[in-house]
Amino acid sequence: MRTRLSICKRKVRYGSEDEAVATAQRDGLRLRPYRCDRCGKFHLTSRTKGKRVPDYERAKKGPGRGSPPGP
Repeated sequence: MRTRLSICKRKVRYGSEDEAVATAQRDGLRLRPYRCDRCGKFHLTSRTKGKRVPDYERAKKGPGRGSPPGP
């Protein structure tokens, strides 16, 4: 789905995916970065349906369902 220009204008623009992830982690937010097809920069979104879960979010959750119990 294409980002609406009005949404792009309201969001913070990050120069790199790493910068966006660092901001989300620092602020303790459950957001994921994506490259905007309007401005070419990265924004953060809370939408996760059908999207990959960032590694740092997976690490916070711990073992997933179906994983063997830890030691």
